[in-house]
Amino acid sequence: MGLYPHLITEYLTALQIPRGPDSNVYLVDTEEGDDNNIGDRFNLPLKTLAEAEDRCVADQHDVVLFLARATADNPAAEIAWDKDYTHLCGLGPTLYGVGQRSRVVAAAATALLSTITFSGDGCIVKNMQFGNEKAAGVAAGVATITGQRCYFQNVFFMVPFATDAASYSLKLSGGENTFVRCSIGQTTAARAAASYGLWMYKGAGNNQRNKFVKCEFRSWADVPGAGHVHVYVDVDIDNEGWTQQFEDCLFLHLNGGSDLTQAIDDNCATAHHMIVLRGHNAFAGATTIADDFANFFAADYATAFKGGLMSTAID
Repeated sequence: MGLYPHLITEYLTALQIPRGPDSNVYLVDTEEGDDNNIGDRFNLPLKTLAEAEDRCVADQHDVVLFLARATADNPAAEIAWDKDYTHLCGLGPTLYGVGQRSRVVAAAATALLSTITFSGDGCIVKNMQFGNEKAAGVAAGVATITGQRCYFQNVFFMVPFATDAASYSLKLSGGENTFVRCSIGQTTAARAAASYGLWMYKGAGNNQRNKFVKCEFRSWADVPGAGHVHVYVDVDIDNEGWTQQFEDCLFLHLNGGSDLTQAIDDNCATAHHMIVLRGHNAFAGATTIADDFANFFAADYATAFKGGLMSTAID
């Protein structure tokens, strides 16, 4: 594992990253790196995440360690994280999602429609920030996840600079993914159209049984009635038995013109689906939690159910 193998091993252990007999580790340093370097040691790191991902091999638990710097990685094209069981971790302050300095941000001049797509299965991503500075004019997003059974922790999916309708921070179609202490959206770039923090859709996946634990959904709209929502559930989701879970999450909207009409917009067409609000979710800056409570289940929004029995009744 190159220079300071003991230190790299300590990092992987602390980050709880699995290793196999053929696992490789690559380091990315946006200020001191060079994509012609060997990339497996601290004194010869790579410069870009795209190059590090290209060198990884699927299904052997290869790892990319991304050093926190003042300079972000500005990819020339959308990054395709498409290798199963390949992991990415930022090395820097372990922040609560917002403010990570291990950053991948599509620059305005590049005008990417999306910064990164995670299509690999079984991937672990920790302590990273993703953003997209593309200007308004056409819808743009930050990150798309189509992979299954991935784990995201302390990841900041910034709001895109594009304010056009259908722009998004995170677009999700993969199933059985877990998000812990992640931040989706932010309150430093105002929304001016019907855009989304989290856009859940079926696509080619199944979008089943995803879980969000202690995550933050943030937004700011300076145009009354702009139509932005923290979570948009697309009508194309038609799976019978479709479920999603939010546990101890914060849904926070900074009112620059008006409150959100609703925090969660549920358009799932199937009669048998459940959106479970588990634990103590908090909503601020929204007129109501959802536009339709028919398929929402919670235990602590109505006095009668604080004993733990979940019901669709939400005050």
